[in-house]
Formats: sequence, structure tokens, C-alpha cells
Amino acid sequence: MISHWLNRTLQVWRPATSGDGTGGQQVIYVQQADVRAKVDQPTTAERMLAQQAGARHTHTVYLLPTADVRRGDELRGGGQVLRVLATSTPSTPRYLRAECELIQPEGA
Repeated sequence: MISHWLNRTLQVWRPATSGDGTGGQQVIYVQQADVRAKVDQPTTAERMLAQQAGARHTHTVYLLPTADVRRGDELRGGGQVLRVLATSTPSTPRYLRAECELIQPEGA
């Protein structure tokens, strides 16, 4: 297990639709749970591969294999917001790996 490497706590926020009061819908993010995580920057090769696929892989997040984290979720904590682009597990599920993009507010 990788428990001893997970040195941060992040909040999982999941998109959901809500009525906007005028007959339409808007996407809101709803907090799901807190998860323990390790946040790394991807290797140059991983970044290049993501760019070739049209994605912006800026951070790799490692989580417990039982963490309920999905593509489209946001992981928030430590002043950062990371949007999950994809998740994967190795053939022996020792961890859950989430490829993420750092979302920076305007003017930051």
C-alpha cells in the first residue's frame, strides 16, 4: 500500500446539474469527501504525451485504490484546484492514479 506516501488531504468536488430558475440548468460542484493524496508533477514525457492528445496534464495525484475520484471531478486543497482528466490503476490495485490539470483563477 502507499498510505505512508499520502501526505495531503484534498476535497473531492463532483459536478452536478441544478435548475437555474429560468427553465435551464447550470453545473455546480458538490463536495463529496476528503481523500488522502500525494501530488506530483508529471515527467516531461508524460506532459508531451498529454499535449499530443490535446490534454493539459500538469499534476499527477496518487490516492488509495478505494478513493471515489472520477474524471471531471475537482480535487481542492492547499490553495490549489486540480481538475481530474483521467484515472487509472495498475494491474495490482495498490493505488489510484489521477492525471490532473491545475486550474488557476484569472489574474493569478
